[in-house]
Amino acid sequence: MSTATKTYASTTRWWALGLIATAQFIVIMDTSIIGVALPQMQADLGFTQHNLSWVFNAYVVAFGGLLLLGGRLSDLFGARRMFGAGWFILLVGSVVAGIAGNVGVELAGRAIQGIGAALIAPSALTLLMMLFGGNPKELTKALALYGAAAPAGGTAGVFLGGVITEYISWPWVFYINVPIAVIALIGTRALMPAGAASNRGSVDIFGALTVTLGLGAAVYGIVRAPEVGWGATETLIALGAAAVLLVAFVISQAIRREPLMRLSIFGVPNLGAANLAQVLLGAAWIPMWFFLNLYLQQVLGYTAFPSGAALLPMTILIMIAMIVLAPRVIARFGTKTPIVVGLLILALGMGWLSFIRPDGNFWVDVLPASLVAALGMSLAFIPSLGTAISSARPEEGGLAAGIVNTSYQVGSALGLAAMTAVAAAYGADQLGNPTALTSGFSAAFLGAGGIALAGAVLALITLRGRPAA
Repeated sequence: MSTATKTYASTTRWWALGLIATAQFIVIMDTSIIGVALPQMQADLGFTQHNLSWVFNAYVVAFGGLLLLGGRLSDLFGARRMFGAGWFILLVGSVVAGIAGNVGVELAGRAIQGIGAALIAPSALTLLMMLFGGNPKELTKALALYGAAAPAGGTAGVFLGGVITEYISWPWVFYINVPIAVIALIGTRALMPAGAASNRGSVDIFGALTVTLGLGAAVYGIVRAPEVGWGATETLIALGAAAVLLVAFVISQAIRREPLMRLSIFGVPNLGAANLAQVLLGAAWIPMWFFLNLYLQQVLGYTAFPSGAALLPMTILIMIAMIVLAPRVIARFGTKTPIVVGLLILALGMGWLSFIRPDGNFWVDVLPASLVAALGMSLAFIPSLGTAISSARPEEGGLAAGIVNTSYQVGSALGLAAMTAVAAAYGADQLGNPTALTSGFSAAFLGAGGIALAGAVLALITLRGRPAA
């Protein structure tokens, strides 16, 4: 290693890690910061109870669907360049979402935000591996901080959204990104290693379009089905189109010389299993905070700020558990055990939440169960993330990062869509009826717990045991 590289590594990389963790915090926070603001956005922009989840899904579908493209662009043109481009696009999308005066413009702004996030996330993870990949001990610490930033961003977003919505106005849940993006753009050039860009190869636009549109069609069909019927023409067309598009994506990846996602990468031991764990983790976790926030506001009558503050204990626990507890558990037991146990604990927390009552209260119905769920998330997230990344070859770091982020976001979108359908089927569409709403939200929590339980079983079967790090 040259003297310049050593100096850079010793004086700058931990600051760079701070910016990388901030990026992960922000792109995940943007999935959740709208949670508390949803009722006000619903009233101001004209969303119905059925299509309200699209404020979340417009972002996540674009984010999850384009992450593979983001990873590929990071490999081709350099992680630092794509990191900066992503921040600029996120800034633009945040402004559009903030000034929106109707449903269409709002969803367009959220989709643009998702495109920016799809460039930021895989390039951030690639930059992290460039900075710390040569030192396994420091890499574990770096991944712990990076991993903690994701669920902490998701939970903290609910709290910040509550503060902003209560004391300013809901558009500022988007405008908050603007100064952060400006600082990040300045810091990117000053802190991040330039890295090597191959500038060779093609970009698989067809693959990016088919996977994104296929995911969007699947989410649309699932969300709309409770309202129009599972056998309705609209539902069948949406789900049929999703199937065709996703099959076309897989076929194109199999036959294309330079695919967006090399399918054979899933033959690498543990990579596919770890990504499956991330899919089911996102599918269980995201519906929890989405419906828990609605329960606090629409059933218990909390206003925006108390609703956000009610979930702050989860944020604190997640940060402590991911930074302090998870690395020690991984060092002692390897990666498989904490993934399985974490998903089991998450399922237990979800099952506990399903006992919420129409006349319940925070201390009995929310706090203890939410802390159990947060502990499970903390244990499972980092080892599944680290396993998915470290299993790939170094030159495919951008691809591996794109795949694992895609797995979590796709799981989030499909999990929320499915649990929205479950909640609506059990009464969550009856706004103003606390008993019916509670029944619907309880069913969603129970369904999400089932997803986490399935994840634990599949992780136990598919993951190979790994030695302690």
